[in-house]
Amino acid sequence: MLRVAIPYGILSSTQLRKLAHIARKYDRAYGHFSTRQNLQLNWPRLEQVPDILAELASVQMHAIQTSGNSFRNTTTDHFAGVAADEIVDSFIWCEILRQWSTFHPEFSYLPRKFKIAVNGAKHDRAAVGVHDIGLHAVKDAGNNVGFKVLVGGGLGRTPIVGTVIRDFLPWPHLLTYLEAILRVYNRYGRRDNIHKARIKILVKERGLERLREEVEEEWLHLKHGPATLTHAEVERVAERFSRPQYESGTDHVFSSKTWSVPGFASWHKRNVHPHRVPGYSAVTLSLKKTGVPPGDVTSDQMNAIADLADRYSFGELRVSHEQNLILADVRQDRLPELWREARALGLATPNIGLLTNIISCPGGDFCALANAKSIPVAEAIQRRFDDLDYLFDIGELDLNISGCMNACGHHHVGHIGILGVDKNGEEWYQVQVGGNQGRNRSGGPGAALGKVLGPSFARAEVPDVIEKLIECYLEHRDSDVERFIDVVQRIGVQPFKEKVYGKADHRSPSRQRDAVLA
Repeated sequence: MLRVAIPYGILSSTQLRKLAHIARKYDRAYGHFSTRQNLQLNWPRLEQVPDILAELASVQMHAIQTSGNSFRNTTTDHFAGVAADEIVDSFIWCEILRQWSTFHPEFSYLPRKFKIAVNGAKHDRAAVGVHDIGLHAVKDAGNNVGFKVLVGGGLGRTPIVGTVIRDFLPWPHLLTYLEAILRVYNRYGRRDNIHKARIKILVKERGLERLREEVEEEWLHLKHGPATLTHAEVERVAERFSRPQYESGTDHVFSSKTWSVPGFASWHKRNVHPHRVPGYSAVTLSLKKTGVPPGDVTSDQMNAIADLADRYSFGELRVSHEQNLILADVRQDRLPELWREARALGLATPNIGLLTNIISCPGGDFCALANAKSIPVAEAIQRRFDDLDYLFDIGELDLNISGCMNACGHHHVGHIGILGVDKNGEEWYQVQVGGNQGRNRSGGPGAALGKVLGPSFARAEVPDVIEKLIECYLEHRDSDVERFIDVVQRIGVQPFKEKVYGKADHRSPSRQRDAVLA
């Protein structure tokens, strides 16, 4: 498998056409967009990788920071630069971090992989709480911009929500403070055990207060040093992200008759998003059509999407960590036209934020690390809930699937999470509820890890289990606007467990844990 880096998820139409060409020439004519906003090719021949890298370089792309004990691709909000609730354009800060981290001589071989996420808006659309370092843009009482810094988050074998190590870090000190954190981690991080090498384990073992003291002590040698950011440096990077020449003076509207066209209103409700410029919208192209592996896109579709980006969004598109593609700058009067073209390409499923917008890793179909297959489970759930009217009645719900404990499908932070496990050589699936990736526009709870319901299930049982969870939610919600995660937060996991297993689980916590591990 070869990962292609898409720094902070931003692509040009030219680059997407090159990816389509590479997938067709060197692979099996499709690619998989991952939760790190990169593209994975599953079948390249090893001897052809140099040719692939040369092709990527021709459009200023590469495969750096996609694997190994290094900085991985910094991820961010896919609505950066256009979101109405934005504090800073997070693309600028991600690029600053990319230039700082790439080939950094001191951190070229860390104890383990290192992931950073940046959120520049009021609502967290980057899941900053489950990264080694999470940065959330904030303003202090004097309206000065800075960052809330979280450290020690991560999923995988030991899922942990990051802890705030600094409530407000003035932006000029961003790189020096991060370098202090990395120096402490590089010095004390475990290298003797791959399962205990992430910074989250260091935070847990040393304690946040001790770690904070060590970081502050290290920072004394770095603060106000050469890596201190200046307005000139930030402006230099910002010039790379100048926004398009939007048309002004009139709001772009379309005929009211368009709302009566079957399917358009549903798509507009779920896949069209607010834009900071009047008359424009951001549009999500769903890669979650029923029957298609979540996040997969064919070479032909890539070429067609590149054409859409040229015609409707100034030749630019973004990859979300939810494995969809976004056209960020669409004139509102052109939305019906875009919808018709996207629907013909199978990219207009109106399910963004709904149960069938499943986040999933490739699982056992492609990954040698997986314990179980993910794609067939995702498809079975999508087919069970293929009724759009029912989906809209259920409302906002995140369902995530991982094929192993590495949690590439982020199952820990799904409102419903599914984990493939191996039991005596057979594939089984553990289900948990109550996870959350971060605060959203509905004002929901912050990042949280789901709780395991109980013993695992055979693959054929999983859709039935999900249906019972949905039934429990609908029975207990107070109103049509109360979301699944809100109900779990209010009533706890026990009613969902009883709905699935048929009776209360009165075993001791240790007996319940033994049953889960079995």
